[in-house]
Amino acid sequence: MYKNILAAINEHLNSEVAAGYALHLARVCKARLILAFIAERKMTGESIENAHKSMHRLFEEARNAGLQVESISVAGDPLREIKRIVTHESIDIAFLSTRREDIKKRFYAGTTARRLLIGLPCSVALVRVVHFGKIHPRKILVPLKARIAHLKERAFFTARMAEAFGARVYLFHCTRPVESFFLGEIHLTPLQWEARLPGDISEFIKVLKQSGIESENSLSPGTAGKKIALEASSRRHDLIIMGASERSLLASILRGNPVEELLREPPCNLIILKPRHGD
Repeated sequence: MYKNILAAINEHLNSEVAAGYALHLARVCKARLILAFIAERKMTGESIENAHKSMHRLFEEARNAGLQVESISVAGDPLREIKRIVTHESIDIAFLSTRREDIKKRFYAGTTARRLLIGLPCSVALVRVVHFGKIHPRKILVPLKARIAHLKERAFFTARMAEAFGARVYLFHCTRPVESFFLGEIHLTPLQWEARLPGDISEFIKVLKQSGIESENSLSPGTAGKKIALEASSRRHDLIIMGASERSLLASILRGNPVEELLREPPCNLIILKPRHGD
């Protein structure tokens, strides 16, 4: 599925960590890795030098791992230039890192990250780095909704990331509390919750198994964003992989947005996947 993988580099260390995830995915997929640095007009000479140093370190690491690796450095607008590279190099998935502005702005509207997440014609993995010392995850938490768009790609991405790091996968689904008209909320046992597992999640588990990846699965009633953070924190997960929210801005204001809740204060490193490949 992924033959050509792009990692966008900037002057910040978190972009180098995000590119590290791309490098390991390229290794298990036997894919070509392209490292791209877009020098924006406002950048200082020091920032450009830092980005080039990151490019050099990553290039050497990829070459030592036996990967087919290339580097591209151009000046211009990030969205326009990365979009051009994605099209010209037939990129299947691009890895990007969040910036400080993405965390401060509510719903990250107007940020470079959101522009790239929505505007690129390939799949996008947006990486929010919290712990720079935990870039080799051993426990990966994957929150799932009842309906999963691009199910096969999301399962494939999860399986390959788990394979790349030898990590265990933990699936997590937030359900609505079961209520009785007379008795109020009903508390079900874990086995009873398991019996209520949505069909798409069962199919996700099946695709993981076909890829040679076993998972541990849990369900919990409650608000998605808070429950995901609590699950990751209490069980000490190293990485969260979740799908990009397709909620409109109005729906996000009225009902909240789990993705943006986690973007602001994730308990561990976070990858938001925007899949483009059809099932």
